[in-house]
Amino acid sequence: MPLEEPARIVRELASHGYTADREAITLLARSEEPAQALVLAVEATPPETLKLTAADVEAVLENSPRGRRDPIASDPSDGENPSVSSGDEGSNSNDATDRLPVETKGSADRRSGSRSLEIDNDMTGRSTGTGEYDDFVRTFRDRYERLAGKLKGRVNHRNAAALQASPGGADAGIVGMVADVRSTASGHWIVELEDTTGVFPCLIMKDKPLAGLVDELLYDEVIAVDGTLSGDGGILFVDDLHFPDIPRTHRPSTADRHVQAALISDVHVGSDEFMAEAWERFAAWLHTDEAARIEYMLIAGDMVEGVGVYPDQDEELDIVDIFEQYEAFAEYLKSVPGDIEIVMIPGNHDAVRLAEPQPGFDEELRGIMSAHDARIVSNPAVVTIEGVSVLMYHGVSLDEVIAELPEEKASYEAPHKAMFHLLKKRHVAPQFGGHTRLAPESKDYLVIDEVPDVFHTGHVHKLGWGQYRNVLAVNSGCWQAQTEFQKSVNIDPDSGFAPVVDLDTLEMTVHKFA
Repeated sequence: MPLEEPARIVRELASHGYTADREAITLLARSEEPAQALVLAVEATPPETLKLTAADVEAVLENSPRGRRDPIASDPSDGENPSVSSGDEGSNSNDATDRLPVETKGSADRRSGSRSLEIDNDMTGRSTGTGEYDDFVRTFRDRYERLAGKLKGRVNHRNAAALQASPGGADAGIVGMVADVRSTASGHWIVELEDTTGVFPCLIMKDKPLAGLVDELLYDEVIAVDGTLSGDGGILFVDDLHFPDIPRTHRPSTADRHVQAALISDVHVGSDEFMAEAWERFAAWLHTDEAARIEYMLIAGDMVEGVGVYPDQDEELDIVDIFEQYEAFAEYLKSVPGDIEIVMIPGNHDAVRLAEPQPGFDEELRGIMSAHDARIVSNPAVVTIEGVSVLMYHGVSLDEVIAELPEEKASYEAPHKAMFHLLKKRHVAPQFGGHTRLAPESKDYLVIDEVPDVFHTGHVHKLGWGQYRNVLAVNSGCWQAQTEFQKSVNIDPDSGFAPVVDLDTLEMTVHKFA
């Protein structure tokens, strides 16, 4: 099928406020006169309907008159609308599925109840924090208790108060939140760990193999150590250090059929540098046979460029009104096949609170983006599709991880390595009070309770992926060319990429449209 014909049909439908199933687009493109079939389908669709289905188009094609001029398409004399054979002449079957082109039959079967999409950890509409001191205490206590539960079985755990009362020389361990890390005059390291009973100092000798883990520690993360108490019992000499981590025995779940998901982020509609042509090529490709298995699209934040996010941003805006940015984004979203299920979370450029966890968009913005019926959830959230759990997190804390850790362990050129450390810590934003703004809630929504099969982030505008203990970590790049601000901070974005994951194997293919 020529790429331009379905793309033109999608654009025409979007201009009239409609989306369509992929099968509907295929049928229109393969009809004898696509332009005529398109206008008849639009005219035959009830005003309250937002999505054309294959059944709608089939009904039109069965009863369409010949020779009628298409008033919403381009002038036939411009050569843009060649007729495409439907490929089903001579068929006597009355079965609608049998009349579909061969390459679309499987997709029709997939719509018959076999899809599966569930959302977990969505805090939208559940925010309880008021910013009071007690709110922070509850959040950090919840973090400690949930992560400590993953660690206490690995060490001879005693709380800080019990260690302070213990005689010296005994073996001991503690699970605590990192309160301080400092070096001694001799080059050793003192790590102060805090639990619900107090703070206890732990000494890591510089000549121990585990000393190399000290530069991975972030304030407020929860770890476990074990070793031997000093003679006076005032300090713990550390022999081993444990992160909550992903179990080495983890085996990911996979779909029981061949189905795919596209992972994208950082679209940044409204920016002067939004790559509209690349997006249109991507959307057109989604209507082709090559993309027929893509049934889900997960967007990890920053749908629009926003307003006032960084200094002098107004000088780099193509659309200066935030609501108009979302209206434009919604129009671009309409070009995606109507039968692809979309899930999106907000990012730091979106019109939600900056502090994480970020609730999903309010009703006004949801109303603007209602045409495609996208699922809009909080940042972070866990999306389970076809039995495969995907942890979606926009990724602001990656800036902090990259700044704090040595370059060989985390860098913008390999963002997935920074993601590995968040998996190791079982928390998407462990450090409080730094670059990442955190909001206190009744529970810590940023803890990674269950091991995901896929970890999807954006934010840093760099493409990177890899496996960490059988978890696929993907940072999906962006759809924005380099801005003047990015030049000033030395960010060279990876733009116009669409990673696609096979949910039955968790293998990934990256497609480039820029």
